[in-house]
Amino acid sequence: MRIGFLYSRVRVEERLLIEEMERRGVQLELLDASQFRADIHNPSPWRKFDVVLERCISQTQAVTICRVLEAFGIDCINSSAVIEACGDKLTTSLVLARSGIPTPRVRVALEPETALQVIEEMGYPVVLKPTVGSWGRLLARVNDRDAAEAILEHKSTLGSVQHGVFYIQEHVDKPGRDLRVFVVGDEPIAAIERRSDHWITNTARGGKAAGFRITDDIADLSRRTAQAIAGPRGGLLAIDLLESSDGRVLVSEVNHTMEFRNSISTTGVDIPGRMVDYVLSNAERNFAQRADRPARQAAGVA
Repeated sequence: MRIGFLYSRVRVEERLLIEEMERRGVQLELLDASQFRADIHNPSPWRKFDVVLERCISQTQAVTICRVLEAFGIDCINSSAVIEACGDKLTTSLVLARSGIPTPRVRVALEPETALQVIEEMGYPVVLKPTVGSWGRLLARVNDRDAAEAILEHKSTLGSVQHGVFYIQEHVDKPGRDLRVFVVGDEPIAAIERRSDHWITNTARGGKAAGFRITDDIADLSRRTAQAIAGPRGGLLAIDLLESSDGRVLVSEVNHTMEFRNSISTTGVDIPGRMVDYVLSNAERNFAQRADRPARQAAGVA
């Protein structure tokens, strides 16, 4: 078996995954996204891989490369469809809503005047988010009309793709924390809570993480979310949950290139080891199917 490891920068997470595979003697080839080139008419150089683990920081690079490799018949973890579903908050919300997964109410508008009307209809406070982004950047809690008018004007003036869609989410009055569940395949393996006095609890914005025991209800919600986003076999995902003051547990976001460096000691779970287990099990299945294909073709079996 041969594993491709697609990356744009070797951070702590990538180093831990690479070291785990090397420790197990995996045939591993590092693939720098900046050096990627492919002839779409000649897939043969890539068919040596039984699976490619995608760990790019850039969503555009990740989707593009995985889409090409998948067209060549190469299994990517996570797939281009999963990256697209997770990398755009509106797409995530649409998938969750369509699948009956509890998620905060979201409304969408494309012009600031319409967005203001939508915000007034929803009632204050609301949260405005860019549809693409991470680490809690460019989020705004809008408490009144004055703030709404100012923020909508700023977003319109900035004019980038990030601000061209007004993604308006209900504000969830959470109890000073949110939850992140790490899912491998369709199994929730670990969880943390992120606490902060600020309404944004991301650790990138100063939130403090601690281990969290996964309840049966949260495990079930996490499995259903993974399957909605990634299909029956799931993927390698980090699912962000919000607890509301009225007792709801809502899926806020799903992350496809999850960061876990600070959650290993916090949870006591060997997260990179579990991730590698999943990658290798998929590679073994793909290798076996590929080895069996000539015999099936000789026997006239499709």
